[in-house]
Amino acid sequence: MKKFLLLLTICTANYVFGQQSMQGRDAWQKMYRAMPTKINDLVHTKLDAKFDYSKSYLNGKVWITLKPHFYATDSLRLDAKGMNINIVALVKAGKNIPLKYTYDSMFLDIKLDKSYKRDETYTVYIDYTAKPDEYQSEGSAAITDAKGLYFINPKGEDKTKPTQIWTQGETEATSVWVPTIDKTNQKTTQEFNLTVPAKYVTLSNGKIVSQKANGDGTRTDTWVMELPHSPYLFFIGIGDYAIVKDSYKGKEVNYYVEKPYEKVARKIFGYTPEMMKFFSEKVTGVEYPWVKYSQIVGRDYVSGAMENTTATLHQESAQQDARELIDGNNWESTIAHELFHQWFGDYVTAESWSNLTVNESFADYSQLLWLEYKYGADEAGFENFNEMNQYLGRSTEKNKDLVRFFYNDKEDMFDLVSYQKGGRILHMLRNFVGDDAFFKSLNEYLTANKFGNGSAVKLRLAFEKITGKDLNWFFNQWYFGNGHPKLEISYGYDAPTQTSKVYIKQTQAGDKLFKLPVAIDIYHGSNKKQYTVWAENKADTFSFPVSSRPDLINVDADKVILAEKKDDKTLAEYIHQYTYAGKYLDRREALEFAAKNTSDAAAYHLLVKALSDPYYRIRARAINNFGTAKLDADAISKMEAIAKTDDHRVVRAAAIDALAKLKNNSYKDFFVQSIKDSSYSVAGAALEALGGIDGNQAFALANTLTKETSKARLSSAITSVIVKYGDETAFDFIARKFEVMPLTQAKFTAIGSFAEFLGKVTNMQNFKKGVDLIVKFRDDIPAQSRTQTDPYINGIALKGIVDKKEAAGAKEMADYVKSKLPLDKK
Repeated sequence: MKKFLLLLTICTANYVFGQQSMQGRDAWQKMYRAMPTKINDLVHTKLDAKFDYSKSYLNGKVWITLKPHFYATDSLRLDAKGMNINIVALVKAGKNIPLKYTYDSMFLDIKLDKSYKRDETYTVYIDYTAKPDEYQSEGSAAITDAKGLYFINPKGEDKTKPTQIWTQGETEATSVWVPTIDKTNQKTTQEFNLTVPAKYVTLSNGKIVSQKANGDGTRTDTWVMELPHSPYLFFIGIGDYAIVKDSYKGKEVNYYVEKPYEKVARKIFGYTPEMMKFFSEKVTGVEYPWVKYSQIVGRDYVSGAMENTTATLHQESAQQDARELIDGNNWESTIAHELFHQWFGDYVTAESWSNLTVNESFADYSQLLWLEYKYGADEAGFENFNEMNQYLGRSTEKNKDLVRFFYNDKEDMFDLVSYQKGGRILHMLRNFVGDDAFFKSLNEYLTANKFGNGSAVKLRLAFEKITGKDLNWFFNQWYFGNGHPKLEISYGYDAPTQTSKVYIKQTQAGDKLFKLPVAIDIYHGSNKKQYTVWAENKADTFSFPVSSRPDLINVDADKVILAEKKDDKTLAEYIHQYTYAGKYLDRREALEFAAKNTSDAAAYHLLVKALSDPYYRIRARAINNFGTAKLDADAISKMEAIAKTDDHRVVRAAAIDALAKLKNNSYKDFFVQSIKDSSYSVAGAALEALGGIDGNQAFALANTLTKETSKARLSSAITSVIVKYGDETAFDFIARKFEVMPLTQAKFTAIGSFAEFLGKVTNMQNFKKGVDLIVKFRDDIPAQSRTQTDPYINGIALKGIVDKKEAAGAKEMADYVKSKLPLDKK
């Protein structure tokens, strides 16, 4: 599951994941989270489902075939959450024989007709009603609730939103809508018969084998999954979708999108067949194992995306229009992430949530693998840096093991450790064993555990079998340990002995030391010699024979070590690093150092040089790194050219932002013209830039643009310009814009400007409506995240409105906001 695109980033520059409860802390720290004991094994699940849209119910009949795992048993426990159980029976000789059972709204305990022996199958039949909206569930910051089955606008009352049904099983919410053994170490084949209004299409696991028109305006679609997978991967999707058909080696590849996005569906998802080929042939050596692969977009989805076997579900942010896609497909890495789960997660599934890393770390790392293959080393370098920084930026994550047998709740496993840190650990492992051994080891792991369960131990054994190396040190340190090294790197040179020295200190708190293979490149001009050393002490000194003082010593030359680094290089050495070392992070590190020293002519000229870098993200970074430095004619000329002709529109937008700071009236016509650009990024940057020169004209153009479709940077720019230069006549537009935004980071970010706008509103009715929209958003945020979001929403946004209204003498308005605040913020 891709979780990073949810309301996880609120309030910090990084991701806010589920926080472990302090209540009962000692209890969970002593509670070992074992792999679930297997008494009975699922074999096959047949479901007949009908949907009551008026009540948001699923009326189901399910036939579950099972067998004892090893020991004989005369009982069966199923997970069945919040249901009405009508009939429980044993199917024998074509007849339903009633069985005794007890049900406590969570578990259905069934007394079988006899004791069944190993490999002796039996089938139970259950008639039930699932009532997901009535089930009281707790989600996490990663998954905002856990009711399993979601009816979206079921009565069609919201004319701006389609009617849909979709399911979300991970972690253990499938059992809200179908009785099952809802554990990762269970595998079952399935047959789902879905009766739906005839106007809708359906999607489920496996392949569709029949569609039967009924006489009552409904249709029954039968989906069959012939290969076994875990219950949390069961999926049902229903709605008024366009189905855009594609293929991979004769297998169906389909994209289910809302009809306005039918023409751009291939631009969003169209690399999927190429990804399937790449992951099958180049990465895993295992051909895509399932009968088809479909992707569907769901409104109001509670996470980022979910890798249901053969039927991935994406949140609505995946649907981008043609203008958004000009700026780049921001969903491409998510598409790769979920697809890779079809191997790591679906084909081989973590044996327990403690071992989530063998699902999510691999999916996270697949993003880098795809970007490296498709776009090259620089894009992979950016991905690695970005993911690493997300983990390093959250100090609360450093005490968590990657494999965790002790946690407060299984939802706590979905964090920066299981995702970003785990992906970086795989990157280090690949670097250590080499590409050929790394990919052969993945093949060994998948082949040995196909249609079964995996773990970090099984992963180690696969790598050891292929490489012939004992890797306990690596797995104990990175998988079964926590934290990361903090490194201080310094240098010395002894002219008489022609010796260069590298000093590496590990400065992390505590006694734990990391064993690190470190690549060190020594440069004389463009000539490079690489050494590999092992840093494993509190302080290590490494000596190297050289012919003269090196121009650069580049520690962690492969840029793979997961660590916080303090590197004692000079500006001259960083300039040499930018020029000759060549990797994305080599150049970025040099630019970051130069940005802190723009008063030095050499640093300034390095930034100017980087404006012509072949990689667009470095060009954009260079533009931003000038900061408040005074631009000379050369830099301005380059930025003007970039703003008009750069191949990447986001770089053009960055250049327009930089030119806007000059407040140069001669750019006015260019900014006005750029507002018409097909790129939302360029148009948005130009609108805000125009505001800095002529606020009235910017406001007039923004008002005109409210009548057109606008998204992304342009949408936020319109709002920003109206808020800054307009008046409350734009209330309906601004309020509606905020109201319809989904529960995402973008909406959280928009609170600041919306609150600023409400400071201008004098109409009491409108003012109350606006405040209520902010309060509703605040209260809709999952409880696990509100400790992170409430300080900003209450203490800054709403309190800021209070301060403005009190200063303006608008006591009634100020009091209304205070009534919505907790006591300590009033």
